[in-house]
Amino acid sequence: MVKPSLRREMAHKAVAAARCSIRQACEAFSVSESCFRYRAKLSTENAEIADLLVRSTHNQRNWGFGLCFLYLRNVKGYLWNHKRVYRIYRELELNLRIKPRKRLVREKPEPLAVPTDINISWSMDFMHDQLEDGRSYRLFNVIDDYNRDNMALGGITPQQKLAMVA
Repeated sequence: MVKPSLRREMAHKAVAAARCSIRQACEAFSVSESCFRYRAKLSTENAEIADLLVRSTHNQRNWGFGLCFLYLRNVKGYLWNHKRVYRIYRELELNLRIKPRKRLVREKPEPLAVPTDINISWSMDFMHDQLEDGRSYRLFNVIDDYNRDNMALGGITPQQKLAMVA
């Protein structure tokens, strides 16, 4: 896939070589005639923006586009459009490479603590399930880690469970 600007240049070269007319070149390279005849206004501001961006990224290497733009807008006082500044920023290929996070490598993982007696450590968790008719419910479980005894189920103690069953 070729950019429209490159297609326009190819059409210009074909017309300049006197091989075909403007209309034929535009049709051959899929470029509109208004695009073919367009002359970009070379702005000295673009060169100034590029110079300021290069200098700010050279001085502050860890600045991305956002900090550069805010510096130009708030500190320097320029009122350029962020889209224009970003276009020039990309053309200069000043984009920062996003570094992947480094994982901490642990040579020896710590062993899990094994409780030695009842009621030393408990674990808690929410569990959810769905009834046959589609209604869902959640349960809050508190379990003793030593003997895997259920200390509380949904806020109901084991004594209350036994009373409900009987």
